[in-house]
Amino acid sequence: MAFFAPIENLVMTAIIFVVIDFIAGVWASYVRAKRAGKREEWGFESEKAWHTITKMVFIIIGICMFWMVEQHVLVDLGINLHLTNIFTGFCCGIEVVSYLENAADISDHSFFRWLKKYILRTAKDKTGIDFSMDEEKKEGE
Repeated sequence: MAFFAPIENLVMTAIIFVVIDFIAGVWASYVRAKRAGKREEWGFESEKAWHTITKMVFIIIGICMFWMVEQHVLVDLGINLHLTNIFTGFCCGIEVVSYLENAADISDHSFFRWLKKYILRTAKDKTGIDFSMDEEKKEGE
């Protein structure tokens, strides 16, 4: 564990973001069911919890892998790309967008929808990559 001590804060940050999004997702699922008049049919699905755990494990492994490459491969080349921070930031960014979707559903407030669109539009403008996953895009994949 001491080997990975330098990235403890990155791992904990990613875990916190995933857990917050999971809690907001469960809450949003309940609110959506309640609004649809299906509150009695709503239930917590362990399959979705396992998806979250799997996602968290892959994020932690990714952080560890990027850190090892930076510390033990690229360091000999004199390159410092901050890949670990970029990977962790990307994962946390995805969780923030998901959180904003859930917050919009829970609160039914347009501010969260606007903020999500603003973040996605800014990311697209800066990177040229469309990170949005609209329903039409999901169905086409």
